[in-house]
Amino acid sequence: MFKAEIKSETFKNLMSVISTVVDEVKMTIHPDSLTMKAIDPAHVAMIDTVVEKDAFISYEADETEIGLDLDKIRSVLKLAGPNDTICMEHDPDQGLLTMVIGNIERRMALVDTGSLSDPKVPKVDLPASVKVRLDQLQKGIRAAESVSDTDHIKIEVNTEGFELSCSGDTDLASLKVPASELEMSIEGAVHSMYPLDYFSNIVKVIPSEIVEIQLDVDYPVKLLFDLADGHAHITYLLAPRIENE
Repeated sequence: MFKAEIKSETFKNLMSVISTVVDEVKMTIHPDSLTMKAIDPAHVAMIDTVVEKDAFISYEADETEIGLDLDKIRSVLKLAGPNDTICMEHDPDQGLLTMVIGNIERRMALVDTGSLSDPKVPKVDLPASVKVRLDQLQKGIRAAESVSDTDHIKIEVNTEGFELSCSGDTDLASLKVPASELEMSIEGAVHSMYPLDYFSNIVKVIPSEIVEIQLDVDYPVKLLFDLADGHAHITYLLAPRIENE
């Protein structure tokens, strides 16, 4: 059994973030929370989402799993205004999910969870952590995308601050944020390179004002942020592009 009501803005944000990685996702439902983990087909990006019961207006659930077609979900969410609420109910006998928005009811078939991945999120202790304002990251991404002959970005954290840069054959774009404007925890200078398109896709849909970035040399970068007044926790991991010696 699963029956819940949630603010449309919260659910839209969750689905937008997960859709940057996959088109279908397994939702594992617990009595006090639900989780969604997914890895993209190229095994470059992974997302781990934990949504606490308190992120919902109302929430009743037993242990169960359902598979969501995110294209279907997003088509329904387009009908919801910013102040609407979404009621969801799972019918396990018919394998259907019912979503109600105002006077609109939409029933949809669920995806077989046996066909969906359930990746193990790697536990890595990364030595550098910095909290950056989202608007600064977005400006840095827009600058990086103006460099047409490159497909990667470099992220660096040291005692002087945070830098995101992108270089092509002749052009360079960079964002530098001094340490005085950041909340940082570092054990030494670190830097790594990452695919620009993946990094850009997630940064463009993050709804949180602050993003925590954790990294190490040639390790996956972690982007951590919260939704629903701190009751939904997102971890996005992106594999590095190893620099040639």
